[in-house]
Amino acid sequence: MCECVSIPREIRERCEELQLSDEQLREIMKRLLDNIERGLARDTHAASIVKCFVTYVQDLPNGTERGKFMALDLGGTNFRVLLIELGENMHFDMKSKIFAIPQHIMVGPGKQLFDHIADCLGAFMKEHHIEHECLPLGFTFSFPCVQKGLTKGLLVRWTKGFDCEGVIGQDVVELLEQAISHRNAVKIEIAGVLNDATGTLLSCAHKQSNCRVGLIVGTGSNACYVEKVENAQLFDGDRSKPYVLINTEWGAFGDDGALDFVRTEFDRDIDNNSINPGKQLHEKMISGMYMGELVRLVLVKMTNDKLLFNGQGSDLLFKRGNFFTKYVSEIESDKKGTYASCRQVLEELGLGHATDQDCANVRYVCQVVSTRAAHLASAAVATLINKIQEESVTVGIDGSVYRYHPHFHNLMMDKIATLVTPGLKFDIMLSEDGSGRGAALVAAVAARGHAKTA
Repeated sequence: MCECVSIPREIRERCEELQLSDEQLREIMKRLLDNIERGLARDTHAASIVKCFVTYVQDLPNGTERGKFMALDLGGTNFRVLLIELGENMHFDMKSKIFAIPQHIMVGPGKQLFDHIADCLGAFMKEHHIEHECLPLGFTFSFPCVQKGLTKGLLVRWTKGFDCEGVIGQDVVELLEQAISHRNAVKIEIAGVLNDATGTLLSCAHKQSNCRVGLIVGTGSNACYVEKVENAQLFDGDRSKPYVLINTEWGAFGDDGALDFVRTEFDRDIDNNSINPGKQLHEKMISGMYMGELVRLVLVKMTNDKLLFNGQGSDLLFKRGNFFTKYVSEIESDKKGTYASCRQVLEELGLGHATDQDCANVRYVCQVVSTRAAHLASAAVATLINKIQEESVTVGIDGSVYRYHPHFHNLMMDKIATLVTPGLKFDIMLSEDGSGRGAALVAAVAARGHAKTA
């Protein structure tokens, strides 16, 4: 983290608690592995924090999938409808449309949410003249679910700002099917429900056959991985197949205090002011929903202590939620010793009086917070690679933080290399639209299976 303008000792000291040593990361790995094993085991699953839900996905794409498939991707403030056509020689044709989810629907009755999705799905199918076809659909639903089968998922809890009444404990596939059937406008066959991490793994496995981990570092953070069937004690599906994908739901890691030894006053502030205090503590240290706010809290404290901006902040800086995570990526994208993006961000926040030293200090804080996120994600991925114990594993990653942050990939490559068992090889690949493609591939793999048994 060297700068052309040196960083004052007081600033460095204030940031020390946000920097994790390899020793701390290894302790986190040990605790996470223990949590994962508790989640997989029948006797400890109910009380476990990291749930390790069984996905019922047992087959990965192998390139022989053919045909037209629909995908629905719901996992944030927008959702997408996709039409994907798979052909010879890995041919992949995709049409998609993004639809907004208004705030009142995000926190309104569940029926209203699924009605909105069904309306948009119908509009998309009409637009593409496929309303009279009955196509298989993969449904990416990126919220914690207990799966009872490939096409049955019960919502455990809402995350990412959603709080729709009447959905927790219900089968989201059934709710979607009801909303579609009430319209009579289109016909679809839901072939599978999955989350974005599973979709990411499938999307990358389509291109890289040794992909065993799917990771999301975006609005939220989660991972899924390929587990041996004998270790998945709660799996009641086809045990003649050797593997099943496990959805870790590791965003909740630390909810029992396992991460308290590395959490800071800034993490506690983020949590106390969130809509789900005490929940998703691992996610709150990594994901894009919170990274900008973590930086803002550090900057506010330093400003109040007269270490930044000559002690003169701004109303915009002092207002919660005003330092967006995209600012972190923009500020860290400036070449060393230049501060064009940083100045632009600070001017937007009413801090046009910032000096070069202030800019260097702000960038340092951004680097410390984003590096910690990358290192926490790396420790968690290394835990999975070490557990899988295959000679060479590809990790598929998606999400806005990984995709747009200028150094996240390199930070992860370096730290995972430090933390994996010596001799194990790994690679990281950016998923091309995991939650969209992956959903269609779930439908395609299911169709491939049906064709085989027909």
